[in-house]
Amino acid sequence: MKQLAIISGKGGTGKTSVAAGLVTLAATPSCPVVAADCDVDAANLALLLAGDDGEAKPFHAGRRARVDEDGCDGCGACEQFCRFDAIELDGTARIDPLRCEGCGVCELVCPTEAIRFVSNQAGWTMQRNTAAGPLVHARLGVAQDNSGKLVAAVREQARQVATERGIEVVIIDGPPGLGCPVHATLTGCDRALVVTEPTPSGRHDLERALDLVAQFRMKAALLINKHDLAPAEADRIGRLAHRRDVPLLGRIPFDPRVPKALARGHLPLELDSFGGPLASAWGAIQQLWEP
Repeated sequence: MKQLAIISGKGGTGKTSVAAGLVTLAATPSCPVVAADCDVDAANLALLLAGDDGEAKPFHAGRRARVDEDGCDGCGACEQFCRFDAIELDGTARIDPLRCEGCGVCELVCPTEAIRFVSNQAGWTMQRNTAAGPLVHARLGVAQDNSGKLVAAVREQARQVATERGIEVVIIDGPPGLGCPVHATLTGCDRALVVTEPTPSGRHDLERALDLVAQFRMKAALLINKHDLAPAEADRIGRLAHRRDVPLLGRIPFDPRVPKALARGHLPLELDSFGGPLASAWGAIQQLWEP
């Protein structure tokens, strides 16, 4: 099984559009691919890969406190020791689930043992059947902070689907940035494709992304999106890739027709400005995978 993680270091580079394009180009009727959307905080790959979702499966991570009102005598010990201000007294203790961090102090100090902890539902995972193959994606619940664990769950489900169906390629749309969700995205992948833009912030975050990929002892490749908006900056990025021995797989020009098509939920691979560079990039990725 070959797993390609597409990351960006920062948001707004066009990573998801590239991921959707590569998924569509890589798939054939006889050889589908598995797509995984690991940007669980704001998943949107499903907007470009049409299909029907199956039943949403709850994802649990961490735990939250619950109060037995019949057993609570309103002594206030839990409120006194809660450092997250998640408990208020109104005759009995009331716990704000958005503030509760599940630390367990309230359970320890409650003299009547009226507080217990239950598993916390942090989000949902879903599987969609698309023309290119299965898409595994997820939705993180409001005010939940377990996105790294949810990313790992999406990755595991994508691997299981690929194994069960005998699919050899998994393409992962990673989250922006460089934090825990990106670490969970990169773990176990064969190669990372970094999508960047020709801006000083794009170049800065690209360097950090390449450092992160190197920490995982993976090989990176690079794709510059909207390169013609700042040719000099794009050339600097190209020289950076050369110095770090990172293959530059292509440069995608800016075409105003592309964002207009994407806003309608259409992936404009028929445009030479968009589909052409992506097709060349996919061909280069396949060559990089060859022994």
